[in-house]
Amino acid sequence: MERRITASQIADFGRCLFQEERSAGTIDKYLRDVGQFAAWLADAEVTKETAAAWKEHLLVQGCGPSTVNGKIAALNAFFRFAGWEHCAVRALKLQRRLFRDSDRELTREEYGRLTAAAQGMGRERLALLIETICATGVRVSEVRFITVEAVRAGKAEISLKGKIRTILLPGRLCRKLEKYARKNKIASGEIFLTRSGKPLSRKQIWAEMKGLCKAAAVEPSKVFPHNLRHLFARCFYRACRDVAKLADVLGHSSMETTRLYLISTGAEHARTLERLRLVS
Repeated sequence: MERRITASQIADFGRCLFQEERSAGTIDKYLRDVGQFAAWLADAEVTKETAAAWKEHLLVQGCGPSTVNGKIAALNAFFRFAGWEHCAVRALKLQRRLFRDSDRELTREEYGRLTAAAQGMGRERLALLIETICATGVRVSEVRFITVEAVRAGKAEISLKGKIRTILLPGRLCRKLEKYARKNKIASGEIFLTRSGKPLSRKQIWAEMKGLCKAAAVEPSKVFPHNLRHLFARCFYRACRDVAKLADVLGHSSMETTRLYLISTGAEHARTLERLRLVS
């Protein structure tokens, strides 16, 4: 029997991912990647060879190894769902990075300029949202757990990916959130809402943050919600030097994931080499 990907099959895959309690971001990405593969196939049959050819195609198109591996992970998950495990292809082997690109790292000073720009533009909700993500390390998909009740308790119960964790909310942040909720007549439930009272979407948060780049004089490549989480992780680690504790706070299952957040920039790595003084 020929194996061909249909729209209804992709929709069923999405429902399966939802039942597995995958995050909305993961579901969107997996469906997008599988759809991209299906479009590339142009109605050709799915085989291990075509899957491997797509992987090569992505590399030729200039996709980075991490991007390719992310798409392969999505495709292999779809193959497992469809019962086509024999079509799965191996991910690319990546050497562990010693440092990351500085043009992607958001500094504390740039973070300050973003919040100041939002305030200056009268975007109080956005400024407070940026502070909330950065001061707690929550994922953008976890913003909905920042509620009036959580603020009053000084902690939020985060339930995501089948796991529950408790995060503490700094006192200063709680006071600002409580003041904002009173001002906007939010008596209970989620604090960050649209004018119509609906939760902010990931796409809207992303777009609003990008809209600050010019006024804040920060490169757009550095401005996205997850980078605030990375900044929180670096600041938290500098304060406590405890990777295990940081992993718990961030909700990571593996400390290896947490360590990736703590990789220094190329400039920092270069300064470390200079301090070795091994060149006469």
